[in-house]
Amino acid sequence: MAAPRSLAAPFSITRLAASPRSILRPEVCRFATPTYQTIRCAITSKSQPAKKKKARNTFRQYDLKLTEQFPLVDAMQYIRAFEVGRNPSSSKYEVHVRLRTLKNGPVVRNRLRLPHSVKTDLRICVIAPAGSKEAQEARSAGATLVGEDEVIKQIQDGVIDFDRLLCHVDSIQKVNKAQLGRILGPKGLMPNAKTGTVVKDLGPAVRNMVGGSEYRERLGVVRMAVGQLGFTPAELQDNIKTFMDALKKDIVQLQDRVSKEIHEVVLSSTNAPGFTLNGEFKGANSISPALLNGPL
Repeated sequence: MAAPRSLAAPFSITRLAASPRSILRPEVCRFATPTYQTIRCAITSKSQPAKKKKARNTFRQYDLKLTEQFPLVDAMQYIRAFEVGRNPSSSKYEVHVRLRTLKNGPVVRNRLRLPHSVKTDLRICVIAPAGSKEAQEARSAGATLVGEDEVIKQIQDGVIDFDRLLCHVDSIQKVNKAQLGRILGPKGLMPNAKTGTVVKDLGPAVRNMVGGSEYRERLGVVRMAVGQLGFTPAELQDNIKTFMDALKKDIVQLQDRVSKEIHEVVLSSTNAPGFTLNGEFKGANSISPALLNGPL
C-alpha cells in the first residue's frame, strides 16, 4: 500500500509561488470604532451661584491728589499754544464742572448772561402779535425776527433762520395749534414756560438772551463756553466766577431733593485738551497776565 502523500508542504509552496505579492503586502489591521458613552459623575456639593456686583448709583470720580492742577494763567498759556494760528473768535474757552451726584437724580439746568459776551452773533426770533407793544419792545431789544402769522408760516415751510425762539403768552395757543413742536422740538427751539421761553415781558427777556448762554448737567458734568481765545485773563476770570456762582446757587436750590457737590473744574478749548484748575489766578512761576492779552 502506498504511503499517503503529505499535502501541507506542496500546498504552501504552491500558494506562495502563485501569489508572490502576498509576501510584500502586509495585512492592515482594522480596529472597530469605539462607541461613545456619556460619563456621569455624581455631584457631591451644590455649586454656588456667582454673586452679582451691586450697580453704582453715583458717577466714578478721580482722585484729585493724583491730578496736576493749574492756575488760570498757566492753563490759558498752554491752551493758547494748542490754538496757535487760529482765529481768536473761532475757538472758545470751555469750563467743565464735574459733580458728585446721583445718576438718576434731578439735574442742574439754567440760563446765564456772562459779563463778557461769548456769542455776539446770536439770532433771536420772537413770536408776538404783529404791531403790538410787546413786538416793538422785542425788536428794539435786539430780536432779528419778530411777527406772528408770518413767522409761524415760515417755520412750517422749514425756514429756520434763528438760534433762539421766544413766544409771547398770547401767541402760544397759535403755536400749539400749528403743531410747530414737530419741527422745533427736535431742534430744541420749541417755546416752553418751564425753560423761560414763553414770557409776558419780551423786552427784558430778549436783552437777557442776547449774549446769554445755557448750561445743563449731563452725566454728572456741566459744560459751558465762558470766553473767546481773544479774552484777557481778567475777562475770563470774571466769566468763570459768574458761572461758578450761578452754578452753586442752582446746587443749593436742589439740596432738598438731591445732594450735589463740585468735584473738579476743568478749562479747555475747542481744539485743546483740558487742564484742571486749582482756583488760583496765577502761580509763583506763572508768566505775566499781560502777555496773554495780545494775538495768538
